[in-house]
Amino acid sequence: MSDYSYNVEEANFEELVVARSNDVPVLMDISAEWCAPCKVLAPLLHKMVFAYDGKFLLGIVDADENMRIAGRHKVRGFPTVVAYSHGVEIDRFHSAQTEGFLRDFIDRVIERHRAGVKAE
Repeated sequence: MSDYSYNVEEANFEELVVARSNDVPVLMDISAEWCAPCKVLAPLLHKMVFAYDGKFLLGIVDADENMRIAGRHKVRGFPTVVAYSHGVEIDRFHSAQTEGFLRDFIDRVIERHRAGVKAE
């Protein structure tokens, strides 16, 4: 992992996702090792987190090991990426996506965070 991406578990969820999202948006990638679309999306998310150089953070959740996090977020398929800003969920998407989609999603999340928008 890195300064911009890290593993999230039930024990550190409040600190690493909710609390950190007060300073910078946190994208939480809820995925599973056996999931083929997750293996497609993960490298793109890592590429984006480095390209954006700290403008957002990436929390990685292994759904098999952290079923409560997946359940709390009503995840119905993998991967699910949930965006947190100012302590609350502000957006999400499911399944593998293109790099263009990811850039648009991330830009929108960063802009909403800067504007202080807490929920739609």
